[in-house]
Amino acid sequence: MEHTGQTSPLGNHTTLVEFILIGFSHVPNLQGFLFGVFFIIYIVILMGNSLIITITKVDPSLQTPMYFFLGNFSFLEICYVSVTLPRLLADLCRQNRSISFVTCALQMYIFLTFGATECLILTAMAYDRYVAICNPLMYTVIMNHRLCVQLAAVCWIIGILVPIVLIYEIFTLPFCKSNELNHFFCDVPPVVQLACGDTSMTETLIYVLTTSIISVPFGLVLGSYGKIISTILKLPSATGRAKAFSTCSSHLMVVTLFYGSGIIVYMEPKSTHSSGMDKYLSLFYTILIPMFNPLIYCLRNKDVTMAMGKFLKKWTVS
Repeated sequence: MEHTGQTSPLGNHTTLVEFILIGFSHVPNLQGFLFGVFFIIYIVILMGNSLIITITKVDPSLQTPMYFFLGNFSFLEICYVSVTLPRLLADLCRQNRSISFVTCALQMYIFLTFGATECLILTAMAYDRYVAICNPLMYTVIMNHRLCVQLAAVCWIIGILVPIVLIYEIFTLPFCKSNELNHFFCDVPPVVQLACGDTSMTETLIYVLTTSIISVPFGLVLGSYGKIISTILKLPSATGRAKAFSTCSSHLMVVTLFYGSGIIVYMEPKSTHSSGMDKYLSLFYTILIPMFNPLIYCLRNKDVTMAMGKFLKKWTVS
């Protein structure tokens, strides 16, 4: 366990030079098994989301706002998982699991950027479904290509800018406790737990940003789906109701899993945090949900399933 007298790159107080990512080192006999499981999951995530990106670009029937946002979301999923999973795979193969202070800050910033952007893209997708079902006659006018690009750009800009304040606030705290991080990547709660002194300001900022980026969008999504469901129930055709439910239920399932796990981890007070529990919850929203997303969207969406079938048939024949 190493303490140093060097100053933080982001502040003037004495701090640690590096953290040690404990990860899953407490189960040494399972390192090989875990590597195999996580490696397969990573390949599935890369292939599944890459396939969705490809078909939403090349299939003429999927050139709609809904699939424009789905392509964006799949790209984000690849980036989001690639911030943490390759590092976890490398750590499962080596003894030295140290991560420098600067690298830790950078990993946290990139992870939060992609996570925040995903939250906002999911909200844009909910708005698209709201307009499509609740105002179908004006759908093509409202959800034109220019608005879709603008919405996606706003999501990315907010996602890039918002975490900067939080990263500065966290990494200017003094770290004089243990440098062992009971996690497999530099996530916000376990890093803040290692800080010395008063962290109430940091915790307040975490709460405010979590409310802004996770809770408020989640509320907007639920509100949109409340309107969507009431509109669907009024449709005269049973076939129409079934089709509308099938296209919306997959998105609502992804939204609930993603937002729910994020709210549990980031809005829980520091005093009640269990770093061990956070680690396993993080596995859920950083690895498992991104693995299931392509399956949820493909298996529950006939348009995507048909487009994927055509693409794979064409690719295998050629």
